[in-house]
Amino acid sequence: MANIYNKPGFDFSNVIRNSFLEAKGIPLPKATSTGTTIVGCLYKDGVVLGADTRATSGPIVADKNCEKDLNNVGCASPQIHYIAENIRCCGAGTAADTEFTTALISSNIALHALQTGRIPRVVTAMTMLKQMDYHITPDTNDDRYQGHIGAALVLGGVDETGPNLFTVAPHGSTDKLPYVTMGSGSLAAMAIFETEWQAGLERDAAVDLVSKAIQAGIFNDLGSGSNVDVCIITKDRTEMLRNYLTPNEKVEKEKRYKFSRGTTDWKRDREIVRSLVVHEETRPIAAGDDTMDTS
Repeated sequence: MANIYNKPGFDFSNVIRNSFLEAKGIPLPKATSTGTTIVGCLYKDGVVLGADTRATSGPIVADKNCEKDLNNVGCASPQIHYIAENIRCCGAGTAADTEFTTALISSNIALHALQTGRIPRVVTAMTMLKQMDYHITPDTNDDRYQGHIGAALVLGGVDETGPNLFTVAPHGSTDKLPYVTMGSGSLAAMAIFETEWQAGLERDAAVDLVSKAIQAGIFNDLGSGSNVDVCIITKDRTEMLRNYLTPNEKVEKEKRYKFSRGTTDWKRDREIVRSLVVHEETRPIAAGDDTMDTS
């Protein structure tokens, strides 16, 4: 029986409150930038996923080439997470949300595979992820998170239905497309896909296209940067290419700023420095007088 106090549909009860707060000068919260570039595209034999390697904390670059071994399955990218042997998921947004959300769904997919005795489908993982992001429980129609889990996801894999590629937004909406982008660098990456993607790409061409899209995000978005990670999924295997491209390697400086020994010789210049002292006074402190000199 539905709760009579929870009316179906959208709830506009806070509109008056928000207008009152805005009139008092309290700004409304703004959307948080996801701060990365993640992409994926279909090719002839499977799916290619890509991500940059910059980890940010607000305006600060926390790690240029962050690396984690998620679930101990060899997926060594902070933004390409393990879901199943045939499924991977790129995450943009709050690192804790993307990591723990994908880890939880990975466990649920494993239990699902054990219970059904079948290789899990990509659409099953997509349904679990979108219900987790918005937290819709069919029994109670509970929506406790309402999109506040900051996980923007690109999900890709190959199952018995063939290659599949999805996006899952934080508020739970999904897309199924041949090429997708998410994150703060998604617009620059999408420009590359819309210009150069073609159906039936070969493996090398798809990898080069994904790498080019990630580099577009790296060089045109401040929230993205450093290197390019690529993951190739086919029906037989999943290949992780860690640091496939490193377009931001540190180069040697043109000039050196190391001074030779003796450039600022204190022993030689000691008398010159002392001659610059106009007045110097030494005040002895009596025994037992430990008060601070404030003169």
